[in-house]
Amino acid sequence: MADNEGSILMGMIWMAVISLLLFWLPLLGPLLAGIVGGRTAGGVGAGLLAAVLPALALSGLLFLMGTALTGLPVIGLIAGAGVFVLIAVQMVPLLIGAFIGGLLT
Repeated sequence: MADNEGSILMGMIWMAVISLLLFWLPLLGPLLAGIVGGRTAGGVGAGLLAAVLPALALSGLLFLMGTALTGLPVIGLIAGAGVFVLIAVQMVPLLIGAFIGGLLT
């Protein structure tokens, strides 16, 4: 292992691809995706960041779109917060896998 830097962007991509391919394995799919993504990201902190960043980006995008469509920032906030809670509940195995994968680097 000559290069052990890792890439947060590649970790996010690997997590997304493996999660989509293994969607039919409810807990094992995101766990494996997190392990591979955390290892690719290059460490525990980078792996956890690679798992959380897409959720924050999607929530922020939904906040902006909800605000733009309704003209009311409160509606955008409710939509963004709702999506973040749904994603956060479903990404617990992904975070555990990212932690394990980060430890394996």
